[in-house]
Amino acid sequence: MSTFERYLTVWVALCIVAGVALGHLFPTLFHTVGDIEMARVNLPVAVLIWLMIIPMLLRIDFSALAQVGLHWRGISVTLFVNWAVKPFSMALLGWLFIGWLFRPMLPADQIDSYIAGLIILAAAPCTAMVFVWSNLTKGEPHFTLSQVALNDAIMIVAFAPIVALLLGLSAITVPWSTLVLSVALYIVIPVIISQVIRKSLIKDGSTVRLERLLAKLQPASLVALLATLVLLFGFQGEQIIAQPMIIALLAVPILIQVYFNSGLAYLLNRASGEEHCVAGPSALIGASNFFELAVAAAISLFGFNSGAALATVVGVLIEVPVMLSVVWIVNRSKGWYEDGAAVSRNSSKRQNAS
Repeated sequence: MSTFERYLTVWVALCIVAGVALGHLFPTLFHTVGDIEMARVNLPVAVLIWLMIIPMLLRIDFSALAQVGLHWRGISVTLFVNWAVKPFSMALLGWLFIGWLFRPMLPADQIDSYIAGLIILAAAPCTAMVFVWSNLTKGEPHFTLSQVALNDAIMIVAFAPIVALLLGLSAITVPWSTLVLSVALYIVIPVIISQVIRKSLIKDGSTVRLERLLAKLQPASLVALLATLVLLFGFQGEQIIAQPMIIALLAVPILIQVYFNSGLAYLLNRASGEEHCVAGPSALIGASNFFELAVAAAISLFGFNSGAALATVVGVLIEVPVMLSVVWIVNRSKGWYEDGAAVSRNSSKRQNAS
């Protein structure tokens, strides 16, 4: 790991501060950049996300995807956490903290809107950023890609019903154009680009040229992550400075939610005997959010200046620092994880089979 990567948390913190400050000082500039969008998907952010995830996707040999069936335990755990636990636990945490404990400290007319924003945030599992987190934990790339693709397919049919159920609405307007375009921009197009490049570089059977390109792209990938943070926090710089106490209160259930779901997925994978390279991305996929869709849905349903929109933005505010802390925990606990009885037993079986 390079010196730059070793201090990634420091750079992230500095970029968050810089983004908020620049957004406050130059709101017109950031509003102009923020308006460069299609179906509520910001195109400059999409390009930066390409730079983040294409180096990860270049490492994936799609001919090996058939092996993902070996990790059925990780797939099952992540699906369970994402769709059977996460939205409902967030609804409970939202009611407990925002609807009860913090109610006296929040605007009374926005309580329900804040809770709605938290639910929308939790109902959309992460897509693009998962490739970054998985790479930082040395996760199994084929598992990560397959799990993200499966989540995308489920999200198309399950997002609206789950949100509608938890919000107590008979129907909900989902920005389908945003969902479809986001999946195309953040998954389909980068996968196509990366595989075309990969095949052109290893057509002679050697991976030397591919490894050289990856060595050059890795720093660009991290710089793109930091630039994305500056943009996202620049977009919301004015609101963040104007409402620090509300943001701090909204962050509490989101923080608990992230650590609860990542810990649950990690422990369930350990109990089932799944490999650490699968348990890491499984825990991260189970905890992170598709914030682009969540923000767009909240704005579409409740308006740009609503409590719901602000709640989803708070999710963006703490997403990267918190997920980096989960990455650190996963990496530091690898020895403990692999000492688990089920993990050791399955590892011995795999060695004997090979």
